[in-house]
Amino acid sequence: MKKIIFWCGVVGVTLLLFSCSGVKSTAQKQPVQEAEPVEQTQELDERKQKEFEYLFVEALKQKMFGNAQKAIQLLSSCLEIDPNSSSAMYELANIHAANNDFTSASLLLEKAISIDSENKWYKLLLAQIYQQQRKFEEAAGLYSEVLKNEPENLEYLYMKAALLAKAEKFEEAIDAFNAMEEKTGINEQLSIEKQQIFLSMGEVDKAFEEIEKLIEYNPSETKYYGLLADLYQNQGDLENALKYYKKIQEMEPENGFVHFSLANFYLEKGEEEKSFEETKLGFKSDEVDVQTKLQLYMMLTSNREQSKITDEKELELIQLLLEKHPGEFLIHTIYADYFLKKNMLEEARTQMLKALDIEQNDYMIWERVLFIDNDLQDWEGLYKHSKNAIELFPNQPQTYFLNAIACIQLEKFEETKTIVEEGLDFVVDNPQLQGQFLMLKGEAIYKLGEQDEAFSLFDESVQLDPENYIALNNYAYYLSVAGKNLDKAERMSGKVVERFPDNPTYLDTHAWVLFKKGEYALAKFYMESALNSGGQDNPTLLEHYGDILFMLQKLDEAKQFWEKAKNSGNTSEVLERKIKEQKYIEE
Repeated sequence: MKKIIFWCGVVGVTLLLFSCSGVKSTAQKQPVQEAEPVEQTQELDERKQKEFEYLFVEALKQKMFGNAQKAIQLLSSCLEIDPNSSSAMYELANIHAANNDFTSASLLLEKAISIDSENKWYKLLLAQIYQQQRKFEEAAGLYSEVLKNEPENLEYLYMKAALLAKAEKFEEAIDAFNAMEEKTGINEQLSIEKQQIFLSMGEVDKAFEEIEKLIEYNPSETKYYGLLADLYQNQGDLENALKYYKKIQEMEPENGFVHFSLANFYLEKGEEEKSFEETKLGFKSDEVDVQTKLQLYMMLTSNREQSKITDEKELELIQLLLEKHPGEFLIHTIYADYFLKKNMLEEARTQMLKALDIEQNDYMIWERVLFIDNDLQDWEGLYKHSKNAIELFPNQPQTYFLNAIACIQLEKFEETKTIVEEGLDFVVDNPQLQGQFLMLKGEAIYKLGEQDEAFSLFDESVQLDPENYIALNNYAYYLSVAGKNLDKAERMSGKVVERFPDNPTYLDTHAWVLFKKGEYALAKFYMESALNSGGQDNPTLLEHYGDILFMLQKLDEAKQFWEKAKNSGNTSEVLERKIKEQKYIEE
């Protein structure tokens, strides 16, 4: 009997989220009582004023409930009543900003500020939006305006300086940071910001002065010597860079982080082995947290050309991580990734299962285990693991789908029907996955002998997912076996072969459909293509080729391929009769 293919694709849903955190935080800082629901530059009659107030309050309620479109409609109506209401403009701009419509938001706020130039909330929101539009100088100007009324506000002063730096107004940025430093005293963050600006300006000496100032202020802080060493290294002064890295080791022999700095130092010098030895010392350090080590591991292994990390070195780092942090499940997942890159599926699955022993509530790890089970064609493993995953994540349709695949392969056809129905309850707005579920149900029902119902499900499946080539192939084959709708079967199998012209199983299906239509010469062409594309040892394909040759009156060749099919493992009684009686016998 022809072996039917099953494949489970990752049916993903990509969620695109926009988080305008700066915009939202600005809105939240505005006390409710500061918003003026009605702002009139001309006299409104009492009726219009009450209507405005009602619409404005209702708009704020709709906004709070998340009904953005309704809030926009209501605020637009407010502006029809009073075209100069800066409050309505502000609220409307806030909604547009949250929807990424920065152009509309900025236009509204610019007009609101022209009406009420003293309202700092309008300016702060507009500054946030200007940042999104990369209008850094304009944003800095707005912070300057706000600072006139609040000169001691360090947050606004810092934002002004940082935005001036982004706008490459370096001198003005330095002045702003200096003004802030006068208020705060020597400050690590400010000095580092100024150092970066001086480097951008090409004033290297001043950049050094900023770090040296930090060392003078706190000579026991090793981090500052690291900054100085990094700066020397960036300027090509390797001798002084090494001097200060070594000074950190003298001050803090247990400092693990300095090993990573030294690793980078030696790597830039081309001393790869020294670099790797320092990396290993950093990985062995108890002072370095596991997250830092994992981040560095990812950096090293994602850019091998630059880091000079070989497979052997990567494995050594993984083993160090396992030795130092045996209870960290993520290390087992990266070990699994290492094996997957080498196509060592059994070993990869072992590591994934170890990760689940430590952390069983990570759905993505379960899903990866299930896909490895499927790739290994370990149907018992897939059945067991998908059952466990369903218990932990009963709302994930993919786990039901993978369990249904295992049920089909294990010939648990009644259970397949049940699990498909359960899984379909959790499929939302995903016709592709819905079609794949129905394909599996159709397979189960076909195997249970309910052919007409199965064909109906296949029809629905390919209608939902016209690119489901597995369903198209299997349905076409079943139709050919039944001798029904052969033209339809030819169209479906032809579409599959056009997409996968070198797949022996798909070529065999198309050839068999043509065979059942009596187009033996054309069937011979496609069957030979199937044999030449890797199907030369497949007993089903060999038997089919013998059948085609028999119909073309090539009796000796037909018997030869029937014998090959038998020797390749085909033990069907029908094949035995073909060989014995030397004629084609339909199953």
